[in-house]
Amino acid sequence: MHASRGTQKRSAGLGLALLSAFAFGGSGVAAKPLIEAGLDPLHVVWLRVAGAALIMLPVAWRHRNLVRERPALLAGFGLFAVAGVQACYFAAISRIPVGVALLVEYLAPALVLGWVRFVQRRPVTRAAALGVVLAVGGLACVVEVWAGLSFDALGLLLALGAACCQVGYFVLSDHGGQEAKGREGREGKGGDGGSVEPPPPLGVIAYGLIVGALVLTVVARPWGMDWSLLGGTAGMNGTAVPAWVLLGWIVLIATVLAYGTGVVSVRKLSPQVAGVVACLEAVIATVLAWVLLGEHLSAPQLIGGFTVLTGAFIAQSSAPKPPSGPVAAGAGAAAAAAESELSAGRASH
Repeated sequence: MHASRGTQKRSAGLGLALLSAFAFGGSGVAAKPLIEAGLDPLHVVWLRVAGAALIMLPVAWRHRNLVRERPALLAGFGLFAVAGVQACYFAAISRIPVGVALLVEYLAPALVLGWVRFVQRRPVTRAAALGVVLAVGGLACVVEVWAGLSFDALGLLLALGAACCQVGYFVLSDHGGQEAKGREGREGKGGDGGSVEPPPPLGVIAYGLIVGALVLTVVARPWGMDWSLLGGTAGMNGTAVPAWVLLGWIVLIATVLAYGTGVVSVRKLSPQVAGVVACLEAVIATVLAWVLLGEHLSAPQLIGGFTVLTGAFIAQSSAPKPPSGPVAAGAGAAAAAAESELSAGRASH
């Protein structure tokens, strides 16, 4: 009986994780036609984040105690995982193909391990180092370095900026986890036997969207946006699609549904398994861009993309386990947990 329930739970979790990856992967495909129709990338990001924040307001009210208990975490999630990642990613896809931008962003797990090794001076496994090498080598194939960076250099820098914003959030998450563990240890020594519960992911997501919307309002200045474009159409590989349909997909499917199913899938699966399934987001985004936008990648780029995902998978799944002593887990483990539990790679897209 228990084995059957466990199998059903894992199957449901896997289905939700796949749905989340598909929803996230479709964000760039829906956003790029709006950008090409005349909307500024920052305005598209603002519409996405502000719309999702409005929908998540009831969740934010339910977890309003987070504002008092974890203000730094909420601010970090809003600044890095929402505003930073979204703005850099959408600006990048306005200059380079969707698949390339997302593959470059998947250097984040490798960059996190670099932070752990060279900044925090913690050891990393050989397998994790191999994952970094594979990811960097695959990136060289994706951007075709032998052709003298055939892609827009600024677009590549913006995609790298999105990856760096993910790293910043992962490091912040690790610091918050260390703080919670330290607080729990102090309370344990005090004799009350209390434990510190981790913040609810949906609450963090809701407030992250609110913070991100406020920041993007100042940066994007939506009052200067040409709102009439939302009543028109946008071209998707020669097909006219109503702009409001694309915006609705970005807000409801690629943000609210994507985050929600991602969180629930982690509850049914382990963070590691959910994180591995999330790697399919880049594959889904590339395929959708190929079919719907006509963005064809060459054979070396496809091989490089597969290598980047393989390296990201190895780097993510080879994070050192927490030692049994008082030393806490490294940022690599926090990155895998944060990426899958809060879906912020993606916070993503």
